[in-house]
Amino acid sequence: MRWLEGKKIVLGVTGGIAAYRACDLVRELTKEGAVVNVVMTKAAQEFITPLTLQTLSQNPVITELFNLISESRIGHISLAQSADLLIVAPATANIIGKFASGIADDMLSTLYLATRAPVLIAPAMNEKMYLHPAVQENMERLRSRGVCFVDPEAGELACGDVGIGRLAEVSKIVEMARMILAPDYLKGKRVVVTAGPTSEPLDPVREVTNRSSGKMGFAFARVAARLGAEVTLVSGPTALPDPPFVGIRRVRRAEEMLQALEEVVPGSDLLVMAAAVADFRPKEVSREKIKKEGFSGVVELERNVDILRSLSSKKGKAFFLGFAAETEKVRENAAKKMREKGLDAIFANDVSRDDIGFSSDHNQGTLIFSTGEEKEFPRLEKEELAFRVLEEISGKM
Repeated sequence: MRWLEGKKIVLGVTGGIAAYRACDLVRELTKEGAVVNVVMTKAAQEFITPLTLQTLSQNPVITELFNLISESRIGHISLAQSADLLIVAPATANIIGKFASGIADDMLSTLYLATRAPVLIAPAMNEKMYLHPAVQENMERLRSRGVCFVDPEAGELACGDVGIGRLAEVSKIVEMARMILAPDYLKGKRVVVTAGPTSEPLDPVREVTNRSSGKMGFAFARVAARLGAEVTLVSGPTALPDPPFVGIRRVRRAEEMLQALEEVVPGSDLLVMAAAVADFRPKEVSREKIKKEGFSGVVELERNVDILRSLSSKKGKAFFLGFAAETEKVRENAAKKMREKGLDAIFANDVSRDDIGFSSDHNQGTLIFSTGEEKEFPRLEKEELAFRVLEEISGKM
């Protein structure tokens, strides 16, 4: 799913060593279908040439204030009016100060005053500059006016110092752009998502688990955040990186997942229970590695905690969405699970298929509501499926 398809994004590049990373940013924005127009300050051109960014964006790069887009339209006004989003990355202390003070002495600062599009700033500078009270006050002033920031990261800086001030990862800047431009169906909502498998120890080196990759739950967490929600992701063991701008709690066993959920579900508006919680666990856990020579060949199992049943008393106003990963009688088994666990809705999918479900980037299934309504979804990328499911649910919360 290309969240920035057709969006007109103006990228302001200012004079810092991180200017070279604007190349990757333009590439990622255009990959998602955005139309990118680059504005470079004079200092930025000391670090990277306009031709480079023009080649990547496939649009002329603007470097002068008095640049006519056409014979009758003034450049900064035309660009300001057509923009869906203004991104400044990297943003120096100088440009942040100009924006905060209303100074308009070059194309980028004038464009900022002329546009009514949302503004996203990614600062990059030496740590001492970044933490200087003047810079912090200017940033706070801009935040009070609705400007969004992607905070810089800590690490080795161009000057050789180690500290905060490095330009945020391009992936985080693009993710924030998606969040700003996405519809706000879940604005003001608190959403809890579970993902991945749980893993139950047999001995210090062996575990009982399942094939869940966590991709579906992580997709729900990312999409819910883009739609404006405050998201907490409770995940079992996966190989997936933490999604940006999402609070995450990593757990292993089913009991740990339940404990985490008991802390975060109260007061929430939506629980998306996408985790594949192990139904059984070894009745006894050996403190030492079980040697094959002395192994009886029998592992006695006991039922694991039923997380959704346990949470029902703490449900409050929250809408509970469950998942039914089935291999036969998919719809019937899912509907039964929904009734037994008191869910508001359940997503039923067939995990016996290789092209959907576990480990796949795609999924397909039926969203069943406790009211009897149903919605069929074709095979989709998991992010798009998450978007469509949340779109359906948002009107019922």
